[in-house]
Amino acid sequence: MSELTDVLDRVLTQALPGEALEVYGVDRAETTVRAQDGDVESLSRSRSRGVGIRVLADGAFGYAHTSDLGEEALAATLAAARRNAAAADPDEANVLPDAADAAPLAGLLDPTAAEVGVDERVALALELEAAVRAAGPPAKGVDAAIVGDGIGEEAIATTSGIRDRVERSEAYALVEALCEAESGATSALGVRFTRSPRTLDVAGAAAEAVERAARLLGGRKPPSGALTVVLDPQVTAELLGVLTGALNAEAVQRGRSLFAGRVGERLAPAHVTLVDDGRHPEGPSSAPRDGEGVPTGRTVLLEGGVLAGFLHDSRSAAREGTASTGNAVRRGHQGPPSVGPSNGYLEPGTASPEALLAEAGEAFYCQQVMGLHSGADPASGQISVGASGLMVRDGALAEPVREATIAGTIPDLLAGIVAVGRDLRFVPVAGGMGGQTLLVDGLTLSGS
Repeated sequence: MSELTDVLDRVLTQALPGEALEVYGVDRAETTVRAQDGDVESLSRSRSRGVGIRVLADGAFGYAHTSDLGEEALAATLAAARRNAAAADPDEANVLPDAADAAPLAGLLDPTAAEVGVDERVALALELEAAVRAAGPPAKGVDAAIVGDGIGEEAIATTSGIRDRVERSEAYALVEALCEAESGATSALGVRFTRSPRTLDVAGAAAEAVERAARLLGGRKPPSGALTVVLDPQVTAELLGVLTGALNAEAVQRGRSLFAGRVGERLAPAHVTLVDDGRHPEGPSSAPRDGEGVPTGRTVLLEGGVLAGFLHDSRSAAREGTASTGNAVRRGHQGPPSVGPSNGYLEPGTASPEALLAEAGEAFYCQQVMGLHSGADPASGQISVGASGLMVRDGALAEPVREATIAGTIPDLLAGIVAVGRDLRFVPVAGGMGGQTLLVDGLTLSGS
């Protein structure tokens, strides 16, 4: 038993008759190293350690949290959660899930992550930044070169019988390369994710950033018109983040989704299947249980292009008389869980990126989108975002494009998916969503 689970168990013993308790704890250390000009620009280390208590009494939830695990602080936090429950409105959908077995999930913790010292982390960040500078012209330098990692444990215990603990580690390398020519300057990201700093491919991240920035040099505004669009895997992942926001049962129930009442309708071609898999072996958000202790699994949202359902936690599921999909997410111990995606992605097709470019004919390869959170609305379905990339001609990437705008709707995007690439990768900078090359008709490209 860890110290954290012992703390949770002690809080549970204080439950009053007729009262349900959920106690969630986290103990996590994070390190971030930023390199610039061959030196360390900043190094930060932090530890997040605390407990959040959710009380369910007379049909109402109350929540409070503390970073002090002493007995007095825990008692005061429990008392605060009770006061918050007494002041909240009751709701028949307010429930804590019952206990259910969850199969263990291997690979969440890399034992080498705990062995990595500060010097080794610094060396990786310096190597990342140096790899961009060593690439030579047109690479000019970096806007950011960051190596970060986290390791720790999360635990949950409830009066309904849930009791679980998981250890996990993550590491990432992120670099934004600057390229420069007479035509101007460009920048682009390279990212890698793994479970330990020792397995980070910093050279791969640097090479990716330089390649993506260099090929945008000399970009011009495009002509306007309807055009086939080839989405870069990172862009696909970012757009899926917006789409899953509209497939969130809580958003549907609050009238904030264009998909309300449309289960069973065809939204995309038969070769399109969208899933959220909380146990995917490569998914950054994989875990045996979700944020309220429900076992995670594979949830099909679009099956063969038909809307199959929504993402649920226990409360949204109770409102509809269905079961949670294991999609209660937390952002630490400071707040209660809410509905959200884990590892969302489109089932990969069989075509390579090169094959999709060949199929596209004359098209626009969208490498970056800007203003996505303000320009893509999951409630109305409208999309209007800034974009940069390259034209596609004769099956190959051609002249670069900048200051473009892609416009359409989420239904247009879904209905227009011509082909799904096989190059699935999960993208940490896109909320951990998965993306691959996507061939889409029905969107409009214009110079801004």
